[in-house]
Amino acid sequence: MSIPDTWQLPKLRVDVDGAWYDDDVEITHPGVLANLRASLRRDAGGYFIQTRVRIPVTVDDVPWVVTRVERRDDRLHAILNDGTEITIDPATLRIGPGDVPYCTVKDSAFQARLSRAATYQLLAFGEYDERTDRGALRLGGRDYELRRPAAS
Repeated sequence: MSIPDTWQLPKLRVDVDGAWYDDDVEITHPGVLANLRASLRRDAGGYFIQTRVRIPVTVDDVPWVVTRVERRDDRLHAILNDGTEITIDPATLRIGPGDVPYCTVKDSAFQARLSRAATYQLLAFGEYDERTDRGALRLGGRDYELRRPAAS
């Protein structure tokens, strides 16, 4: 089966809030979204979905957003914008531009941005030391420093 000459690749994009678009029209159908999210891949060439052809996906920031963070015993439990429930490895937490926290998700295959609500939830678990001007998250007997990246 050949692809007709008039067929064009969809222009897929994930915005900063994790919403998916096809040619600037938001994709809202739950089944379509689930399929796109499950099919998303990344390599040196960028984000893409592989069907019979490679469909590039423009990602404005990162493809996943942590919408909620809870402390469960000595672990950070999180809910992603696709409804997935995960455990965040606190060692992967980093502060990006604009003081926005990020972490790795999906078996460390992707980065996720913490939503504003999730950021406040995370900060509620931290402890701030005024003497050192540093914050730390204490989990499982370890301290994970919450810090901004060094200025360049």
